[in-house]
Amino acid sequence: MNLTVSELAQRIAGELDAFMTEQVEPIEPRWHRDMAALDDPWQELPVIAELKAKALSAGLWNLFLPDAELGRGLSVLDYAPLAERMGRSFIAPEIFNCNAPDTGNMEVLYHYGSDAQKERWLKPLLDGEIRSAFFMTEPDVASSDATNMAATALIDGDQVVLNGRKWWSTGLGHPNCRVGIFMGLTDPAADRHQRHSMVLVPLDAPGVKIERMLRAMNMLDAPYGHGEATFTDVCLPLDHIIAGPGRGFEIAQGRLGPGRIHHCMRLIGLAEQALALACRRSLSRTAFGRPLAKLGGNSERIAEARIAIEQARLLVLKAAWSLDRHGIRRSMSEVSQIKVAVPRMAQEVIDLAIQLHGGAGVSEDFPLAAAWTAARCLRLADGPDEVHRGLIARLELARYRD
Repeated sequence: MNLTVSELAQRIAGELDAFMTEQVEPIEPRWHRDMAALDDPWQELPVIAELKAKALSAGLWNLFLPDAELGRGLSVLDYAPLAERMGRSFIAPEIFNCNAPDTGNMEVLYHYGSDAQKERWLKPLLDGEIRSAFFMTEPDVASSDATNMAATALIDGDQVVLNGRKWWSTGLGHPNCRVGIFMGLTDPAADRHQRHSMVLVPLDAPGVKIERMLRAMNMLDAPYGHGEATFTDVCLPLDHIIAGPGRGFEIAQGRLGPGRIHHCMRLIGLAEQALALACRRSLSRTAFGRPLAKLGGNSERIAEARIAIEQARLLVLKAAWSLDRHGIRRSMSEVSQIKVAVPRMAQEVIDLAIQLHGGAGVSEDFPLAAAWTAARCLRLADGPDEVHRGLIARLELARYRD
């Protein structure tokens, strides 16, 4: 197993780091203040559009896509350290057009979309002209088992008709969100993993209604957000179905593999940022006549945090290597392992940083409360921990049954 990234990826990493240091990090505190001052946070501030244009000009654009013409031709392993660097910033993924759920949706269209679908939706997504949402989770069923999905995408002649309610649809609040991928039940009589379809839904289609934007731990996550939407007799041409009826689960597996790598590496970046804040705070503040770093077991906790981050990073890089080498079917255990391990690690490291910051750690003056919320939510997003542990155990036990 070779976890060394390519020379191209190493060069891009240097360029990305310089761009982050010189262009993104200096303006981020002001961006947070300006967003907090808005009466309507569901808008893109001009500085983001300016940085996007600079990133595009610098060739730091669509880095996640393994296509040398549309992206930079990087493997999943090559991209992983770049995702980690972006993860240290709330706004960086969008600036480089590498934000979720757009990355996953673009990968779906790239691998499974028709020429017409690519022209209408993939091209403007790649150009950063629009954003997208993903409609999968539902409020009225246990969505940890995706086969419970109650929303329907039924074939009626030359149309597909959508009905149902979806929530926690990330990106729905962004002012440039124009399209979503809707997953719904098409054939209840088919095999349980061939019943569902993925359908491209323009958000201005009749019958689509955004009911509300949801708060995660009382945070809106603006301007991206997580929304609840209803679909009432939404009639679309059959050519809006991606890859054909009944292929929803097949597409979902292909989408979620690299996406989980991206999520986890961004979260490692967030944990690194939290540990850096914790170390600076522990050295700059004194209590009872001693630096915080020398009080109680703080120095040991900082050491354990460093160990945990390094372990998690190596596990994710191994999963990325396995995806590149073997594909998702032979990497399911590795991908599920990181989905359990990384958010748990990040939550613990961020909690350490919050504790060392005292009251400031839970305030909006530092990014730690939002970071903790992101780590906690990721233990549910893309499948709860319990589902991933079940898969890991099943695959592990299968090795010994004979």
